[in-house]
Amino acid sequence: MSNIVLTVDVREGIGKGAARAARRDDLVPGVLYGGKLDPVAINLRGNEVRKALLTGNFLSNMMELDHEGKRQSVIARDIQFHPISDKVMHVDLFRVDEDSKINMEIPVRFINEAASPGMKRGGVLNIVRHDVELLVPAGNIPDFIEADLTGLDIGDSVHISAIKLPEGATPTISDRDFTVATLQGSRAVLTAADEAGAEGEAAEGEAEGGDEA
Repeated sequence: MSNIVLTVDVREGIGKGAARAARRDDLVPGVLYGGKLDPVAINLRGNEVRKALLTGNFLSNMMELDHEGKRQSVIARDIQFHPISDKVMHVDLFRVDEDSKINMEIPVRFINEAASPGMKRGGVLNIVRHDVELLVPAGNIPDFIEADLTGLDIGDSVHISAIKLPEGATPTISDRDFTVATLQGSRAVLTAADEAGAEGEAAEGEAEGGDEA
């Protein structure tokens, strides 16, 4: 749970006209849905939303809505910005509690590049998935997961099974051990290997020719 608390009011009108009126009053229109209750059109305080965004936790942690002194735990499921001004235009909030499990896209952070023989030889890390979708407890959403490159050589791959996931988290793709990244040889490394191979073959040929003479 983050420390973010947002004041919320029920939005009486719906549609574009009501949303535009809310924005003129520095309110952020949105929808609250999920759980056993019906979706509700809401307004949030613009200054509170902007402050929450600056924390970096708006899209990755549980927050609380305060409606006339009553609290409701939520998580942001979508946020829309104006394409030019970057002003927040709309948010979708989902009702949760700490034990609720939700699907979240979690960034992958790659560590220990210096401990990878392939990287030392000039290999290139080909990231297949920058984010991995996990089913996680709403009260324990990780900021990222770590993929350890220690011992990885050119031609090796990092699969999801090699990444330690937070307690209670599972990949939404469960039918295979999918690839997160591969370590490929750069053009310079491959060219050097080809040249070394060619030189070796030439030397071997010369040696064989000498034996025949």
